[in-house]
Amino acid sequence: MMKIKKQIVGLLLLGFFQGKAQASADRPNILWIVSEDNNTSLIGCYGNPYATTPNIDQFAKQSILYKNAFSTAPVCAPSRNTLITGMYPPSLGTEHMRSTYPVPSFVKFFPKYLREAGYYTTNNSKKDYNTIDQKDAWDESSDSATYKKRKNGQPFFAVFNLFVSHESGLHKPLPSLHHDPEKAPIPPYHPRTAEFKRDWAQYYDKVETMDQQFGKLLNELTDAGLAENTIVFYYADNGGVLGRSKRFMYESGLHVPLIVHLPKKYAHLAKAKAGSKTDQLVTFLDFAPTILSLAGIQIPSYMQGQAFLGNQQKPEHQYAYGFRGRMDEAIDLSRSVRDKKYRYIRNYLPHKIYGQHLNYLWQAPSLPSWEAEYKAGRLNEVQSRFWQAKPAEELFDVDADPDNIHNLAADPRYAKELARLRKANDQWLRQSNDVGFIPEAILAKIASQEPLYDYAHQGKYNTNRIIETAAMASSRNPADAGELTKRLADTDPVVRYWAATGCTVLKPVAGKASLQKLLQDPEPAVQVAAAEALYQLGEKGESITALRKALTDSSRLVRLQALSVLQSLGKEASPALPEVKEIVTQAAKGYSVDTAYDVRAAQNLVEELNH
Repeated sequence: MMKIKKQIVGLLLLGFFQGKAQASADRPNILWIVSEDNNTSLIGCYGNPYATTPNIDQFAKQSILYKNAFSTAPVCAPSRNTLITGMYPPSLGTEHMRSTYPVPSFVKFFPKYLREAGYYTTNNSKKDYNTIDQKDAWDESSDSATYKKRKNGQPFFAVFNLFVSHESGLHKPLPSLHHDPEKAPIPPYHPRTAEFKRDWAQYYDKVETMDQQFGKLLNELTDAGLAENTIVFYYADNGGVLGRSKRFMYESGLHVPLIVHLPKKYAHLAKAKAGSKTDQLVTFLDFAPTILSLAGIQIPSYMQGQAFLGNQQKPEHQYAYGFRGRMDEAIDLSRSVRDKKYRYIRNYLPHKIYGQHLNYLWQAPSLPSWEAEYKAGRLNEVQSRFWQAKPAEELFDVDADPDNIHNLAADPRYAKELARLRKANDQWLRQSNDVGFIPEAILAKIASQEPLYDYAHQGKYNTNRIIETAAMASSRNPADAGELTKRLADTDPVVRYWAATGCTVLKPVAGKASLQKLLQDPEPAVQVAAAEALYQLGEKGESITALRKALTDSSRLVRLQALSVLQSLGKEASPALPEVKEIVTQAAKGYSVDTAYDVRAAQNLVEELNH
């Protein structure tokens, strides 16, 4: 009897392990092919006959094309932080470009879950995750990383990043072009300068080369006999790349191509059919949970996105949320909400112009040509806006206005839509505990002690009052001036910062005495905000003295904040030139200019003041 029981147990165990092996064998391989810096308008199958993307276009005919896929940020590192964590960077404190603020210990880069489940994970080769790296997410991450090195029969998750379409491809003109510059489609917000025509044509050439690289990767998969067992994603890491696209909160910066191919054996994991187009809203928040869903791995509860494929998929979102923080040396703060018809943008630093000088962006010949045309007075109203202060709110009908040039926020016919999307934005800021409203000089100090997510969820972040104050500060509503003046004395330095920023926007004379007191605030970030407001109230000497002091602060982020203000003052910033030059001098003593954004800003300012 005992022998029979042992045989039964043995058979049951054998069946269990055979079932487990079968389940493992049925798991799909997953291949990500990621192009850099291109939105949907650069891809032929999204409706552009000038584009030359035959491989992607053919791929789309056998796949699902997503018409409404969006990056969370209009630039690479913060958007890649979203992709790798499945979380919204403003809730993690990782929204600012190339910052390395830590995430909570429970947040794993999602390929770790795949490795733990037996997948072979490779990345070729860009990371740029905007936080402290988790190297054990990958079996291999290098220029030679490939799924071909896995064990026999092992499922894989492989990422290939195609760098050729990156904006750096415009920094040097090519000797010859495939695309005719005279026929290049140029959006109405760009002037048709010779530099713009050439940059646009060169950009299309770069995307054409990217398409060829894409085709080669697909052929390698087929030649390896893996095509029928591999789900393939093609998408771009953000929009781009010419001025007012990458880094900016418009369709051009956030609307990305996404095409997913599921072989017949996995077709049941999608609601849409191969060869179809879907208007489902998808954001980068959803990519990590979707991959886990496809692989049959339980999605962690902390992830803020939701699966749009696989056996754990959820009903689609109503809204796609986007954000902008500091982009290199350019300080700004905006949030966006997109549904299937409208894009809403909320600018929380509306007094800062769109076209703040940013060294990397200015390396494309088209950008200096645009600035020169503006200074010469040769631009129309639409083309001039880039060089001017922002409205507090923007609203665009993306169907009627894909270039986002007709702001409907002040049109009473759209008041209902404006109110709906404004409310959606405000609710998401509070729900996600958006810590991006903490000025970065203060945020960095907090991050040196604990992750910002933990800080906010332990009740140390006064979410509601801070967001309320930021909304008043940026609304341009004179009725808010009195309350903002009162909040200059708030016990929370972040509230004081936003109250001072509101005084820059609204210029209430009644706030002058309180602002002068804030020049001695314990937080240098508040001092700089007060100095900026005092300049607008006519206290220019006192303001510049305070800004010069801030340029000697030990915090690089305080120095950058002061430089950002001085940059907006033009020649009137000249008294600060000695301190600005000293920052540049320090760069020669071992600072890395790649991430020393105060040095970049100082170099820009020295050049402007000496011009």
